[in-house]
Amino acid sequence: MVKRALLTIILLLSLPLQALTTLSASVDKNPVLQNEALTLQIIADDAVAADALSFRALERDFTVMLPSVSSNKMDINGQKSQSTIWRVVLQPKTSGDITIPAFTFQGASSEPINLTVLDAAASTPSNTTPELFLEASISNDKIYIQQLSYYQVRIYYNGDLQRGSLSAPKLDGASIAELGQDVDGSELVNGIRYRTFTRRYAIKPQHSGNFTIEPPTFVGDLIDRDNARYNYYARAKRVSQQAQPIDVTISPLPDNFPGDWLIAGLVTLTEEWVPDLDELKQGEPVTRIITISAVDVAENQLPELQQGFPDGIKLYQEQPQAKSAERNGRIVAQKVFTTAVIANKAGELELPEIKLPWWNSQTDELNFATLPARKLKVIGTPASPASAVVPSQPALAPGENSSPSLNPSLITPTASVSPWQWNYLSSVLFALWLLSLFVLYIQRQLQPPKVTKSQLQNRVAFNSSDLKRACQQGNPQLAKTALLRFGHQQLDARCHSLSQLSEVVNSATLAPHFAQLNKVLYSGDESDWQGEAFWQAWQEYIANTGSPSERNTLSSLYPQ
Repeated sequence: MVKRALLTIILLLSLPLQALTTLSASVDKNPVLQNEALTLQIIADDAVAADALSFRALERDFTVMLPSVSSNKMDINGQKSQSTIWRVVLQPKTSGDITIPAFTFQGASSEPINLTVLDAAASTPSNTTPELFLEASISNDKIYIQQLSYYQVRIYYNGDLQRGSLSAPKLDGASIAELGQDVDGSELVNGIRYRTFTRRYAIKPQHSGNFTIEPPTFVGDLIDRDNARYNYYARAKRVSQQAQPIDVTISPLPDNFPGDWLIAGLVTLTEEWVPDLDELKQGEPVTRIITISAVDVAENQLPELQQGFPDGIKLYQEQPQAKSAERNGRIVAQKVFTTAVIANKAGELELPEIKLPWWNSQTDELNFATLPARKLKVIGTPASPASAVVPSQPALAPGENSSPSLNPSLITPTASVSPWQWNYLSSVLFALWLLSLFVLYIQRQLQPPKVTKSQLQNRVAFNSSDLKRACQQGNPQLAKTALLRFGHQQLDARCHSLSQLSEVVNSATLAPHFAQLNKVLYSGDESDWQGEAFWQAWQEYIANTGSPSERNTLSSLYPQ
């Protein structure tokens, strides 16, 4: 039985397997005009994976569209066959003789194709008007790093456009996002009415230098007018056009800019109190809402805001909320900071001025969005409620009896009034008293046990290992988390950003590394960060300042 099975396997392995034998290539037109679309078709006589062929070699001479792949299976009189077909639209970049190279796969090769590309301007009569063309424009061709600019491409077509696709522009080292909805319209060009199709993009560069925006390319099907004159069922013809390239100059960040980089057309700060008031009551919470509004800025570009609350108040800050929307063709972003404020003592409370630096893209200069300083009066809580006032008896006229008649309506109740009147303030005080008892109980339950110095060093070493691992892995987000935890635990500094921590650390060695890490996090391109240099500088800082565990206290490890 075993011998028979082995013999069957050997016979099956000895059978010839169907393999790829031919690979053919062809184009639908030759010669072709410059910037005119042509279709390259490649056929393999077997089932082949869609990514078996690479078309990257064509990108030097052509604008290459996304290829389409299909497969066919046939069974004719018991003879089965199958094939794989690639179709890719090409658009010549220059005129002249161009060779489409041979494609090779599994030992089969196609023949190279010699393509003649004619100059479009020389072959087209001057009195003819194009059926379709593209125009591109940008709001500003001289911009700064991370400055938002608006790129627009408009398609003009005169005829019946059946279908089409438009590629996105490309710029090295920049983020490009489609903006808003496409807009249909019409426009008169050289006395001819064209229908238009407009698409806009938001471009945010990340590197300085001189660059060229690679323009979008449109490929579609347009009704052939010559055939339409004689045939009701006129066929469509493939059309392809590309907009003109645009050169842009991207400047580096100004050297004199303070704080985190923010460039916009306009930045404002607004403040709101809920409820609206000019004075506070001790122990009663109020809400302060500060909103940053910026034009020509993405929501993730809005910085954190340092409000600088004075001592004598308790704060409960919510997570900032950011959003953006398009208004009149421009992006408007907002970031809202909500803080619950409770005054602890009576007196006068002064909130400091808030200044947010930003670079004005319209005037090319440094500006500040400002909230002025504000003084608030805090009213203290009375020690006890006011005593009830008993109305006095009216004075007697001369000759009247000093003992007036008993009139029930004039009798004032003489019952003693309780000093603990259950009014609104008493309810609040009682609730706060109960809440303080509950918080005290929770604190005692959660109070950490005393730890030895060796245990404290182990905890610090664990945090240091987190930072080391983040630097070795090139993970800037993990490094930021570890650094802010270090500042909070070891330096007892409640820093919300790396810029604040750098000021607290005050190290000339670490300052440029903090700036580089902050720049990587702010730009969103985290793949370029090399953490080894940061880790070496960090070790030098620790060696020069001493072990952080010697400066640490138990209270900073467990902040209240």
